[in-house]
Amino acid sequence: MAIAKADLIEGMVKGMAVLESFDTERQRLNATLAAQRAGITRAAARRHLLTLSHLGYLETDGSYFWLASKVMRFSGSYLASSRLPRVVQPTLNRLAVQSAHSFSAVVLDDEEVVIVARSDVARVMAYGLHLGARLPAHATSTGRVLLAAQTKTALNTWLKGRVLTRLTGHTVTDPKLLRARLVQAQTDDFVISCEEHELGVSAMSVPLRNAQGKTVAALNVVLSSAEMNVGQIQQRFLPLLQGAAQELRALL
Repeated sequence: MAIAKADLIEGMVKGMAVLESFDTERQRLNATLAAQRAGITRAAARRHLLTLSHLGYLETDGSYFWLASKVMRFSGSYLASSRLPRVVQPTLNRLAVQSAHSFSAVVLDDEEVVIVARSDVARVMAYGLHLGARLPAHATSTGRVLLAAQTKTALNTWLKGRVLTRLTGHTVTDPKLLRARLVQAQTDDFVISCEEHELGVSAMSVPLRNAQGKTVAALNVVLSSAEMNVGQIQQRFLPLLQGAAQELRALL
């Protein structure tokens, strides 16, 4: 949502940038590292770190800072108040019981996808697939499904100047090839990704649409690459995922 410059609180923007600088790659930051990641001066980063620590959102040893449990209030409030996780959770649990595999509902957040609901069954313990995890959109089946649902203009904006990070030898990093994969996803209405995010892990995703036909999330299943090939994954899980997506459509 665009707002007038006069309505923008620059201090809040910088504070949130500092808070978002913490991730699985950098769990502890000092003022210098936070400044580099947030794109602000070291002095400003230091003040924001100290303020966030004072408010209880960060812990510190006097030099380095790390996230405190208080930040969970944000995710907890979202999960408690957002309709999407509550609606899809029973379906995810049912699918997991039926197939003994792990299922998730995922939304797009700029260059990443975020897991907002997941089943308890997890035969494949892939890295970073916990509730609230953020994964690169270009390297995941859910990201491809959600990017494929974007308008041409929105997709062009998303791709413009973007560097697609290589996570494994199978990750698509060529923008032209990614665009072609997204066109194919629009035609197929599903995506299978094999070892693009993590070696040994494959995933299949379908779009979750609301009653108006708008894609609001992606539904996926995660499995071991050694367990099934692409054809077997499609044959076994596509009807299951599409059936669940159709059931949920009237509820989203």
